[in-house]
Formats: sequence, C-alpha cells, structure tokens
Amino acid sequence: MSSLAQAAPRRGALVDLWARSRTRDAVLVVGAAGLTALAAQISVPVPGSPVPVTLQTFAVLVTAAALGATRGALSQLVYLAAGAVGLPVFSGATGGMPAVLGATGGYLLGFVVAGYLVGALAQRGADRSLRGTLLTYVAGSLAVYALGVPVLALVTHQSLGWAVAHGLVPFLVGDVLKALAASALLPAAWRVTGRTR
Repeated sequence: MSSLAQAAPRRGALVDLWARSRTRDAVLVVGAAGLTALAAQISVPVPGSPVPVTLQTFAVLVTAAALGATRGALSQLVYLAAGAVGLPVFSGATGGMPAVLGATGGYLLGFVVAGYLVGALAQRGADRSLRGTLLTYVAGSLAVYALGVPVLALVTHQSLGWAVAHGLVPFLVGDVLKALAASALLPAAWRVTGRTR
C-alpha cells in the first residue's frame, strides 16, 4: 500500500466499521429515536420559558455522529413521527400534533437537520478528535437553534430577542457541558476500534 493511501483518512460513520444490512440500519435508526425519546424525559423546566432543559440534543448529536448523515436524520424523523401520532416521546411524556406545532416544534425539526449535518461531518472524520467533535457539536447545536428560536418567537408571539433570551441563552452552559462529554466519548470510541483515521 502506498504512503498516500495509508495517510488518507478512512471515511464513514462509527457504525460503518461493522457489516451493513437494511435490518441492522433499521434497528439502529429506531434505537437512536428511542434513545432521543428517553433523553427527552430527563427534563428540567426553565423559569419563564416554554422550552425545558433536556438531554435530547446530546442524544441527537451523539447518535448522528455514530450513524452518519442519512441514518442520523432518519432517526430524528422517526422520533418526530412517533411524537406526531401521539406517542409520549417528547419531554414530559407528551406527544401529538400540538407539541409538534407548539413552542418547541422548531427545535424538534432542528433535530432532523442537525442529525444530517452532524452525521455528514462525522462521516468526514470530524468526530475522531476532541477539537473536531467540539466543532461538530457546535454546528449541530446551531442548526437546532436556527430553527428552534424563530419558531419559538412565532408561536409565542414574542420578539426574536425574547426568544433568544428564553430559548437559547439559558441552555448555553448545558450545551458546553454536553459538548465536552461528546468530545470525550466519540474520539474515545474511535480509539477503542483502533481506527482513528
């Protein structure tokens, strides 16, 4: 093998290290949706805000990095669909179209976009170092807020400034902590496989 081939980074998501099948992919997608639903139940209300602090974003971004772009986005579509039909998968064990179309609906849609974005970055090797994982997590979080904050303002009939103050600022410290946890977890998982490139 040439030195150039050896130096080229291995492409693909973490789960691509094992043989793929449609059945396995379906199980992974449904499993990631289930993990997001479980993470949603770890919920702390934020005074003055209809948006609680949850572990959903952590679940969305870590599973997307592990699954890759298509499966990462599909897992969140499955999660969103499960909630839309009334399954109690959203925070506070809620579900139904009112939740999808409510104050937190933009964040839920943002999960789908973030799932694809983070998965795509991970497939290019961004989740294999602490710095890369941090940047990937920031990109995914920005995608969630880019949809979540404007929809929050629209649904609550408040200003965009109010939505930023109540739907973004209170979550920044938690996001930093979750990003640090992800930046330790994902590169460590790659090191265990012995394939960091």
